[in-house]
Amino acid sequence: MDYYYINNDQTKNPGYHHEVHTQEHAAQLNIWSKTPLGWFYDEIQAVQAGRRYYSDADGCAVCCPRAHRG
Repeated sequence: MDYYYINNDQTKNPGYHHEVHTQEHAAQLNIWSKTPLGWFYDEIQAVQAGRRYYSDADGCAVCCPRAHRG
């Protein structure tokens, strides 16, 4: 299981959407404006949880590739 966050600033990625990141990757990217989503078994579940906050939630291509739509 990993802990996930959703980035509150959609302008910080090429697709201009709210990306879901693992806790480790969010720290590496120094994302400070984020909403905690919690612990999940996979990134698909985490992105589904992120859509409760932002309908355009997407998985990060690096840390959540299975949930990344582009």
